[in-house]
Amino acid sequence: MRLARIRAVAYKEWREILRDRLFFTMAFGVPLLIMLVLGYGLSLDVENIPFAVVDQDRSPLSRDYIHRFSDSRYFDFLGYVERESDLDPLLADSRIRLGLVIPPRFEEQLRGDRPVAVQALIDGMFPFRAQTTKGYLAAINAELNQELLMDWLARTRGLTPERARERVEPVRLEQRYLYNQALKSDWSMASGLIMLVLMVSPPFLTALGVVREKESGSIYNIYASTLSRGEFILGKLLPYVGVSCFNILVMWGVATQLFGAPFKGDLPFFFFASLVYVICTAGIGLLVSILVSTQVAAVLLTMVITFVPAMLYSGLLVPVESMSADAQLQAWLFPPRYYLEITWGSFLKGLGWRDLWPPVAVLGGYAALLWGVGFLSFHKRPKR
Repeated sequence: MRLARIRAVAYKEWREILRDRLFFTMAFGVPLLIMLVLGYGLSLDVENIPFAVVDQDRSPLSRDYIHRFSDSRYFDFLGYVERESDLDPLLADSRIRLGLVIPPRFEEQLRGDRPVAVQALIDGMFPFRAQTTKGYLAAINAELNQELLMDWLARTRGLTPERARERVEPVRLEQRYLYNQALKSDWSMASGLIMLVLMVSPPFLTALGVVREKESGSIYNIYASTLSRGEFILGKLLPYVGVSCFNILVMWGVATQLFGAPFKGDLPFFFFASLVYVICTAGIGLLVSILVSTQVAAVLLTMVITFVPAMLYSGLLVPVESMSADAQLQAWLFPPRYYLEITWGSFLKGLGWRDLWPPVAVLGGYAALLWGVGFLSFHKRPKR
């Protein structure tokens, strides 16, 4: 294996990247575009839930109850409607996601120490958002119940507000959020999307870089040359690894500067782990290029075996621990799950070599396996 030959192939491939505008855009523009589009469009925060109210009591206490929702950043008050039936078309057209119905004599019954039922109509078309909305409702309602009970104890038992609170809350839960104290999904999604982009982009570039030579017929020049298959594969790999290394820095900058995700870990370690991941995913592209002969087939096959596992089985949208047993098994078999652990550990938890070397080692094993199989499967002489 001669370094000069590898350098010649790499230089020729780099010239092809610069010459082909479409390929240049795919190498440098598409990863950034994916990061921006999904970063802004894929948010798990449930806020500004539009809601309307049927207030059949029109009392100070009913208005105070409504203000508990409208003053929260989680709800967006769109106004009152006269009848409960008026809520149905609003919910059906998705103009509101929540409807509250406050019954008559709401304040009178509460002041008379009698219970009262408030109806909440929740749009269940998006189950995750509906369950989150239900949690918000329960929390606000529980806060009002607690205040009413404290007021009742203070009036009937002559307790001070502090003693009344102790009676109402004999066990007080103090919550503290770690790693993502602001509970911003943008921080997790922006850093997690680096995993998605690096799972998709390097295989695309590697697969198309080889397959387009098959389509154009220039691969026969390689077959007829004195290049060894190792020299050809390494020469093809190096430019795309270089492009991906540049994209790693760009996406790290977008995540930290544009989306405001904190980076608490060790940057050299993160860059090294990302490089191992890029080599691993580029190996997937090499295997695809061996299996197919057209660029269209390469694009479709690469999309299926990279984008789908990265979205569904990495833990980006649903924690792996919450998946079924079969899905968890599949998640452990795909590289994105390990790199996502590295990404979130580096960005949000401040972890480094000591804690994250196991997933790096697994990715290194994947890279060795994929490139070993690719090397053995690539033949300089096409089969007849």
